[in-house]
Amino acid sequence: MGLFAIRDYRRLFSAQVIALFGTGLATVALGLLAYDLAGQNAGAVLGTALTIKMVMYVLIAPLAAAYADRLPRRLFLVLLDVARALVVLALPFVTEVWHIYLLIGILQASSAAFTPTFQATIPDIVTKESDYTRALSASQVAYTMETLLSPVLAAIALTFMTFNWLFIATSVGFVISAMLVLATRIPNARPSDHAGPWARVSSGIHTFTSTTSLRGVIALNLVVASAGSIVVVNTVNHVRDTLAGTQSDVAWALAASGGGTLLVALALPWIMDRVADRKVMMIGAIVLLIGVLAAVAMTGAAVVSWAATIAIWIIIGAGMALIVTPTGRVIRSAVRPSELPAAFAAQFSLSHMAWLLTYPIAGWVGTAAGFTWAWSLLAALAVTGAVGAVLLWPATTQQAPAPPPPPGGIDRPLKKEAVAQEATLTATQCSCARPV
Repeated sequence: MGLFAIRDYRRLFSAQVIALFGTGLATVALGLLAYDLAGQNAGAVLGTALTIKMVMYVLIAPLAAAYADRLPRRLFLVLLDVARALVVLALPFVTEVWHIYLLIGILQASSAAFTPTFQATIPDIVTKESDYTRALSASQVAYTMETLLSPVLAAIALTFMTFNWLFIATSVGFVISAMLVLATRIPNARPSDHAGPWARVSSGIHTFTSTTSLRGVIALNLVVASAGSIVVVNTVNHVRDTLAGTQSDVAWALAASGGGTLLVALALPWIMDRVADRKVMMIGAIVLLIGVLAAVAMTGAAVVSWAATIAIWIIIGAGMALIVTPTGRVIRSAVRPSELPAAFAAQFSLSHMAWLLTYPIAGWVGTAAGFTWAWSLLAALAVTGAVGAVLLWPATTQQAPAPPPPPGGIDRPLKKEAVAQEATLTATQCSCARPV
């Protein structure tokens, strides 16, 4: 109760939840809009739109993080929310595919600037370390619940209205988010003495490539992106064309994958207290390989089955949770506290680069050559990532413990700043799979 007794945090959290669920509705609507404009080519359209998202996140997010301390944060956040509201409101009126690409570019550039700025405000509002930890947990729960509930809400809504209304609901959500941010007292950031974003990323990438466990994480990023792209990009065409499903059915299929993620996420705290992170993540890689290979077998054998599709989508959702959830713990245990910001920035960039590779395969190859070829290529990438993880991160690896604190102890304000930087970047990397 102490956390939500903080008025400004309560408003910011409410803004986050409303914007998240609005974005989830827009995710479903974007796939249906692509299908409405392009039909069987919807996968290529959606794959291109999501590729634009990845490019924007890789390019814009580090720049926003670098210059966030030079801008009035509250005004900047409000303007970005308003920009996103206007873009989403314009999407129902597009008549050409290139309109989607242009608007998605603007939308994702705004989101890429919004995310690091928004998350950097939390430690300035929630100053008590225990409350800040709970704030991060609440944020992760919100992301997980959105993954599950947004498609369900979209499925229910689509039984009464067309998908265009989902864009309108999203736009309203961004406006409400802007109003809540405007009503929040947000201090401007203190000038940063840290190196520029590209220097941090390059430093973090060097840490990843020189650390055994983190090299394994790089490979596992590829497994996650390969499997996740099947669900994110190809669900709409698979459900509408192969299964002859409705708009609501598309949303329910996406909800199945989110349900697999949620079920595993609920069980993982108990599991991770008893099982090593590496073992959990390798099991996740095996689960994802099973899901991807089952998808290839399903489409290769021309099996048209709702039961098989839902089962495979649940498996993929569960496998992604098994890999993504322990990643932050692995990074924290692998590097010194002073290196954590650079390491998490590197994970943000490297994970997005994996999706940047797999989204076009799912969209463009799936449209040009069919699901069997596209999913086979993604399966090959997933197998490559899984084998690479085993070779790069042997089970016998012993991670060096963090160095002990200096004799005088760790200065508490500096420790709090390090924790804040680490957690902010952790939260940022968790959103990388979101299509909108």
